[in-house]
Amino acid sequence: MDHLAPGTVIQRRVEVSNGAASSTPVVLYPAAASIAGGSFLGAPGDTPNDLSTWTSVDPGSSTVPAGGNVTATVTIAVPLDAAPGEQYGVVWAEARVDPTNGGGVTQISRVGIRLYLSVGPGGAPAANFTVDSLTAERTPDGRPSVRASVHNTGGRALDMFGTLELSGGPGGLSAGPFPASLGTTVAIGATESVTIVLDKQVPAGPWQAGITLHSGLLERSAQATITFPDAGSSPPVETKTPDSGWLYVAVAVLVVLLVTAALLQWRYRRRRRITAEYATQRDPVGGPNTEPGRAAEHAGQGNS
Repeated sequence: MDHLAPGTVIQRRVEVSNGAASSTPVVLYPAAASIAGGSFLGAPGDTPNDLSTWTSVDPGSSTVPAGGNVTATVTIAVPLDAAPGEQYGVVWAEARVDPTNGGGVTQISRVGIRLYLSVGPGGAPAANFTVDSLTAERTPDGRPSVRASVHNTGGRALDMFGTLELSGGPGGLSAGPFPASLGTTVAIGATESVTIVLDKQVPAGPWQAGITLHSGLLERSAQATITFPDAGSSPPVETKTPDSGWLYVAVAVLVVLLVTAALLQWRYRRRRRITAEYATQRDPVGGPNTEPGRAAEHAGQGNS
């Protein structure tokens, strides 16, 4: 994941490991990718797009020893005339088993690393999203589940993960946290569903559901009151953000304390300064408010 200006060249390293009991020849190459229906999809084979044509992998092939690994360098050179926007690609490591005796089926296995590249001047576009609603559902086998509607309001694609917690249930019960199902990618401007499947023993409710979702370091939380249906789906429930009133109160109290402390410190320093000035203006022989020059004069007159 990166944001690059046109004309920029970067290099990243990737590692390919082999958990098999024998060495495995692999081919390493870039290819196109896209985001559709909440999924990040690598294109078939070595289908190209702009990003894949800017990308090279060295070495392009290697034999990975049994239980070992190899490291390859991925270079992305963005041309000077590259159009602004976000592009997607993948670096594939492909292992191929050809048919024997001239017949049969060629078996191809691929694993890859995603590429998210934003092109344009200045800093990277900000990522942001909202959790708009929660829908209580039942899976075909009767397990309760929650579907969160996530709207990508920022300038980068999002890979979602997070948890759901239930509180205030029947008899004061609480449950969770339950992890969100991984694999949902939300394209820029799109709205997709993130699903959390719960334990089958969770009662129908009603529940106070609190969900916290992340994409990278970006985090958003939302709450809604839901009840699981006997089957199918309940109507979506619009979410609200967690009550942060206590935070504003705490900040206000802290500001008041800081202002009070600063005022007391100022008054203390002012009092010390006035006391020091008064002391320097006193007559050394006991007369108040006598200037230093006049004090010396008085002292001389006294001795004569």
